[in-house]
Amino acid sequence: MTFLIQQTLLYAVPLMIVALAGVFAERSGIINLALEGIMIFGAFVGVLFVRLMQGNPAIMGAFSAKQWVTLQGLELLAMLVAAVFGALFSLLLSFASVNLRADQTIGGTALNLMAPALVLFLVRIISNQNTLQMASGDAASWFMIKKTTLGFDRKADLGFLGNTLLHQVYLATYICIILFVVLSILLYKTKFGLRLRSCGENPQAADSLGINVYKMRYAGTTISGALAGMGGFVYALTTANCASTGDVAGFGFLALAVMIFGNWKPGNIAGAALIFGLFKCVAASYPSIDINGDGVYLLAELGISSHLYRMLPYIITLVVLAFTSKKSRAPKAEGIPYDKGQR
Repeated sequence: MTFLIQQTLLYAVPLMIVALAGVFAERSGIINLALEGIMIFGAFVGVLFVRLMQGNPAIMGAFSAKQWVTLQGLELLAMLVAAVFGALFSLLLSFASVNLRADQTIGGTALNLMAPALVLFLVRIISNQNTLQMASGDAASWFMIKKTTLGFDRKADLGFLGNTLLHQVYLATYICIILFVVLSILLYKTKFGLRLRSCGENPQAADSLGINVYKMRYAGTTISGALAGMGGFVYALTTANCASTGDVAGFGFLALAVMIFGNWKPGNIAGAALIFGLFKCVAASYPSIDINGDGVYLLAELGISSHLYRMLPYIITLVVLAFTSKKSRAPKAEGIPYDKGQR
């Protein structure tokens, strides 16, 4: 059960934070279909940052098994760098949607096509192969928090909650959860959040009250890009062993499904992300899931094709959207270019 919870969180947290990224953009009135592309770009930048830091002898000399705080600092810095570059990349969508009043769906699709091509081009230049990895080691040994780093013996039993939440986990997981809560409060309990949401519902009314709709839409899309870029690096760190391949396994589109299923509300999105994360966990780890704890791997012994398990998250996505999309209520003005002269 500990393994199942930890693996579910690994998949659910990137979905949750990227789905919230979509909420910020769409609540401001911009459809951000480029979440997949921004995740790919953020994953590349974060992995490249870690690789460059590893290549610095002065920094590498400071890292040791006893100085795990420094490693966690590097992890946080990589998340920050990925967020900054994700925000910069999203400015392309903001400029096309706000200044040029271009079709937002086409703009997002263009970024989704450009990001993997650009990343693979840069990866080939840097590493002369199709995968960019850390210079040495692996993400598990570098960035995971272990019992020994917390001062406990390796064989110490911390109980169910301790073993689940404090051993073999990533600091990035908890940072994203805290960030999700803080930004949800920002969106629904502050003046800024109210103004942002008003621009996605009725921008003409918001403008009549002195709210700059253009600036708010830029702000919403920039925050969206930062969260998606960070989510991309967290995905690469936790599920791809800190490697960038120009692909995030469709997590950006799954995040859009989570956002729609959650009806653009953070609480619902968190629950939906956990459900989708559970199915992703089953798809990726079914051979090693011991449901009863008796050493019998039931899912692996059912004789079901592994391809079906891998398809399961995407099948569930189609089924869920088929039954819930009609009841979803999107912001009224999303996807509609704002014209100051219209009333």
